[in-house]
Amino acid sequence: MVKEIERAGIPVVHMCTVTPISLTVGANRIVPTVAIPYPLGKPDLSPEEEYKLRSELIDKALKALMTEVTDQTIFE
Repeated sequence: MVKEIERAGIPVVHMCTVTPISLTVGANRIVPTVAIPYPLGKPDLSPEEEYKLRSELIDKALKALMTEVTDQTIFE
């Protein structure tokens, strides 16, 4: 689905915990996340720390979205 959306001219960021799967399906912009059960969070953190973690992941995804890519790129 990611490739079809990109083919329509809409940039997409695939946020995932298992980046090899993203590479296999052909995602161009890949942002690694935390863990399979909680990709955008970490329940053992305080609410403030978890908010900071989520904000950082979203910021990374937004920067990836604004970055022109020609090949598959993982944004660490």
